[in-house]
Amino acid sequence: MHIARFFHKLEDDKVQCHLCAHECIIDPGKRGICAVRENRAGTLYSLVYGRLISGNADPIEKKPLFHFLPGTRSYSIATVGCNFRCLHCQNYTISQWPRFHDGDIPGENQTPAQVVDQALATRSASIAYTYTEPTIFSEFAYDTALLAREKGLRNIFVSNGYMTEASATAMAAVIDGDNIDLKSFSDGFYRKVCKAKLQPVLDTIVRMKTLGVWVEVTTLLIPGLNDSDAELHDIARFLHSTGADIPWHVTAFYPTYKMLDRPATPVETLRRARDIGFAAGLRYVYTGNLPGDSGENTFCPVCNQLLIERRGFIVRRNRMVAGACPDCGAMVDGFWQ
Repeated sequence: MHIARFFHKLEDDKVQCHLCAHECIIDPGKRGICAVRENRAGTLYSLVYGRLISGNADPIEKKPLFHFLPGTRSYSIATVGCNFRCLHCQNYTISQWPRFHDGDIPGENQTPAQVVDQALATRSASIAYTYTEPTIFSEFAYDTALLAREKGLRNIFVSNGYMTEASATAMAAVIDGDNIDLKSFSDGFYRKVCKAKLQPVLDTIVRMKTLGVWVEVTTLLIPGLNDSDAELHDIARFLHSTGADIPWHVTAFYPTYKMLDRPATPVETLRRARDIGFAAGLRYVYTGNLPGDSGENTFCPVCNQLLIERRGFIVRRNRMVAGACPDCGAMVDGFWQ
């Protein structure tokens, strides 16, 4: 156990957590919605500090981050638990583990130093806090990120964005990139499908961008739920208002977990979303879960020449020179050094 950050004490040994936007009020002996933060006699504890369920060296493109050190590895870690309960979660076996197993917290105990050593041993350029929602193990992520920076490694979040201003600001000081899921532009969708709200996610996207973190956004398009032209236009306009340089990944849904009644996303839907993103003024829009599709590639936003050719998570060719297009010399937005 590790004493949590971002909480305050209430009467009768209750506490209020301020780590994520749920801001749970937790009775003694109980846990928050994430199922991994517990009130013990009026003090909030993280039950997953260093308790890792996964550790792998992944292509950075898997996060997905396409404008952040392309072609490099990112050592990726996670604990069990999540502050969302998405009906279509692809990693529900670990994100919802404590809820399904009487509060059990599995995993291998590791220190920040051990994680950094493993990242260096796998020749990774960064550490990714991912797979489940990294906000719920942010104490460990923060300590690891500090040490990683000392060793020349970069840090990235792959997040649902459901943070408070305090926790987002703290993490922004130690992370370099953040792929944030914008699951819908409908608060009703968030309440029904994720058991959360939309506005805190929008706030986090703007906040991370403002604080200088490289931000990319992913939207999984679910047929009949969040793929209408109106909603895609709303998302694209919001992202453009935040920064035209934000890469938007529109990815294909496949039936899973508690959402087996929906078909897989048609290719035409992803291409329609990509066209909508470009029409709104976004410079970079990518189609995901379509290996070999030209929508995976990066093109110069000025002369439209092919710069980075991808197939799935593999970079087949990178023509950029020091972050610039070799044909017209235009600088391409991203984190390249």
